[in-house]
Amino acid sequence: MKRGDEFVRPAGIRVIGLTGGIATGKNSIARFFQSKGAEVIDADQLAREAVEPGSRGLAEVVAAFGKEVLASDGTLDRKRLGALVFSDSDRRSRLERILHPEIKRLAEERIVSAAGTGHRLIFYMAPLLIEAGATDRVDEVWVVTVQPDVQLKRLMLRDGISREKAQRIIDSQMPLAEKEAYGRVVIDNSGSPEETGKRLTEIWAREIGDGNE
Repeated sequence: MKRGDEFVRPAGIRVIGLTGGIATGKNSIARFFQSKGAEVIDADQLAREAVEPGSRGLAEVVAAFGKEVLASDGTLDRKRLGALVFSDSDRRSRLERILHPEIKRLAEERIVSAAGTGHRLIFYMAPLLIEAGATDRVDEVWVVTVQPDVQLKRLMLRDGISREKAQRIIDSQMPLAEKEAYGRVVIDNSGSPEETGKRLTEIWAREIGDGNE
């Protein structure tokens, strides 16, 4: 809900920001919390919705970067746009100034909607939660992390890319150690799925508890 231009959080809900670096396994962690009854709002999905055909976000992106960022069907060509902004900090900042307000608006709508359907625990999964200055959107921050060598190997395997390219991508992001400093809870996902599952069960019992979903 809004009071003027200010977003007013629905009463009685807890919003946890779930973040982490690339290839740390945020999605699998979020699925665990979802299986326990929490609502998960995915900022990456909101970013896609923000630039759907006919949206204000897409119109602003085209105005800023030209029609060449559109695919033949009128949708955003993400790879082409990514190539334009990846190594150009000014262009990347320009894109963020377009997308972040739209993502914020959509996130606020989803939080209100989730509260309206009875959810009291919401995880807002956002890779750039800290970088985008969006920590005020949540009550607390939980960070998913892995050991650096694990992150590198998982990114190479996931995207089928060289060690050098994977390292360049990792180096372009906020270091995991820096992100961890923001986390009230830090989840180490370096181990096997079984090890992480045990760790998550312990975290859930300690931080959430039965009956608080």
